[in-house]
Amino acid sequence: MLIIPIKEGENIDRALKRFKRKFDKTGTKRQLQARKQFTKPSVERRAQIQKAQYIQGLRDAEDI
Repeated sequence: MLIIPIKEGENIDRALKRFKRKFDKTGTKRQLQARKQFTKPSVERRAQIQKAQYIQGLRDAEDI
């Protein structure tokens, strides 16, 4: 459960923005969307490999 303390005289829009930012960081929405649709294990593996290749490319470019 997310608790957002509202300071004295704080705008409700700003508190709502803080709540949304905190909610996004928890990853709850992303997790619900992932559970909504089945993805084949081969597709998941391919995505992991592509992500690893992308990160490795960034690291290689950083070393140059």
